[in-house]
Amino acid sequence: MSILHVLNGDSTAQTFAETGLDGDVLVWREVLSEGPLTEDIASAQFWRNRSEWICEAFKETPDHYQQNVLNELAHLEGAYDEINLWFEYDLHCQANMLGVMNYLKRKTDLSQPAIFLICPDDYPGKEDFRGMGELNAEELEYLYDNIRTQLSEIDFIIAAEAWGIYVSRDAEKLRNYLGDTHFWGSLHCLKPALVAQLKRLAVNDKGLNAIEQKLLDIYQYGYHTWPEILSVFWQTEKIYGMGDMEVDLYLQKLIRRGLVSLTEQ
Repeated sequence: MSILHVLNGDSTAQTFAETGLDGDVLVWREVLSEGPLTEDIASAQFWRNRSEWICEAFKETPDHYQQNVLNELAHLEGAYDEINLWFEYDLHCQANMLGVMNYLKRKTDLSQPAIFLICPDDYPGKEDFRGMGELNAEELEYLYDNIRTQLSEIDFIIAAEAWGIYVSRDAEKLRNYLGDTHFWGSLHCLKPALVAQLKRLAVNDKGLNAIEQKLLDIYQYGYHTWPEILSVFWQTEKIYGMGDMEVDLYLQKLIRRGLVSLTEQ
């Protein structure tokens, strides 16, 4: 049996290599929680737009994007009997999960391969579980053995609907979708992540979304260095699941508006 594991980042991949789980590995390094998106994720234009944005926002090169994202993406077109999707509960991971599922739906005959989801929102004995990157090899194997769920056709229908709403960035559409949808299939972490997305789409009377307002509140409370602000932000906002560079995109918006002025550490 040929098996593919789609891992949610390099942190998980490093530990995954120490497990006894068989199969090839695709490390998903895209950040579909940020930047331009269109519904047709299988189109060449989608990936050209992503490459241009990633290179500008994160000071990457097209060659680096090709190597770290597009070359990895080619695995999804392989002839596998089984594909395991390892994604977490936060908005960052759930957006990536939707992207992968919709890519597979457009590129793969879903009668083959069997596709499974490993999506933990907690872990036994870990009160403040932040993600799979903090687990050891034995703990990753525990997730595989105990929470792995095979995705059905209805799960891909839900993912397609959610993806269309997500990429529209229309707060009213998303609000209605959340209010009208009562069945989420095996995608048990999707609704809380989309609620976080709705908060991010809403803008207050200062022109700030929930993330920007939270960062401003932290700054006004007296935390004026980048490491301090990040540390306090992650104490309450882990649902967004963003890395340091992604949070910095929002912080830079506040700096450009003159609302924040960071001091040296």
